[in-house]
Amino acid sequence: MRVSSPRAIALLGSLIMALGLGGCAELKLGATGVKSIQRGGDEQTRGIYKVGAAYQINGAWYYPAEDYSYAETGISSFYGGERSGVDFHGRYTANGELYDMNALTAAHQTLPMPSLVRVTNLDNGRQMVLRVNDRGPFVAGRILDVSRRSAQLLGFEGRGTARVRVEILADDSRQLKAALTGKAPPTTETVAAAPRGSVSSDALPPPSGARVSTTQVAALPPPSETLPPAATGSSDGRATMRGDSGSSRAAPSGAGRVPPPPPRAPSVVLANSAQVAALPPEAQIRAVPTLVQTEVRATTLWIQAGAFSSYDNAARLSARLQRFGGTQIVPIQNGAQQLYRVRVGPAQNVPAADKMLADVSDIAPGARITVE
Repeated sequence: MRVSSPRAIALLGSLIMALGLGGCAELKLGATGVKSIQRGGDEQTRGIYKVGAAYQINGAWYYPAEDYSYAETGISSFYGGERSGVDFHGRYTANGELYDMNALTAAHQTLPMPSLVRVTNLDNGRQMVLRVNDRGPFVAGRILDVSRRSAQLLGFEGRGTARVRVEILADDSRQLKAALTGKAPPTTETVAAAPRGSVSSDALPPPSGARVSTTQVAALPPPSETLPPAATGSSDGRATMRGDSGSSRAAPSGAGRVPPPPPRAPSVVLANSAQVAALPPEAQIRAVPTLVQTEVRATTLWIQAGAFSSYDNAARLSARLQRFGGTQIVPIQNGAQQLYRVRVGPAQNVPAADKMLADVSDIAPGARITVE
């Protein structure tokens, strides 16, 4: 894989966050539990809040932004514990945190770092909240790269990929930004950062009128100290990311290697995965998340080749793409604008969709895989 010139992000500090975010009892913080953090003796890396400027990887441009309405379906992969290539476990993420493949984190191409996203595995209905603190994946057809532990809990480590829906938790992500920048959003109480230490949890009843719309799955055990080797080919899309001011993810080198995290303290059960995801990665690995089981529905893989305001332009592209499979022109409404979306497919599985995307991209460079 071609890797850009690296510059390691080294931001050392001794403070971590103690966050309390209120709201819905299903996937919010504050209402279902109260956390207290005591002083610890060892220093840990503390990441920064970062959006970043536009950057280019392998010829493709990406435009980071604070998009609190983000919701997308597509294909997720995972990284951590690779047998070949770059093993990012123990290295710095794009916002200066330490990547731990046993934490509940994810890499996204454009969302703010850190921010919280609800990820639903559409293949089995499993759902949990992850902390976006890295950039990637940089392989065509992938919208998210999750940690190895997240792939285990979401149930796709063995397959390597999954059809997912990714939705940003806007209020929780704004709270996370406020905790790191010291700029509280309106009507929000800032929770001061506290020294690192052990985490405890006191269960509280949900507030009056709280809605729980899905079924909680029993709390899952914490990751073991030694995990089995990752499946060959399960991780993809990793590359050095160059962002604003030339900053980049650490590239593979002995000098850039960060010592492994210290031994884990005893684990503690938290009420839901959003509480765990809001913690810094070094604290996440000591917590036991719960999953939410949602209804499973059938999905179909398509290649979206483009969207046009002119039906004639959509028809011309559709005609050029017919040799790659069946094509459709689907009218959609984008606000007050009428658009015509051109798609190819359906594909039978992810490998077939990858091949179809590669073929279509020769004619329509902006093509992408969609899950519908």
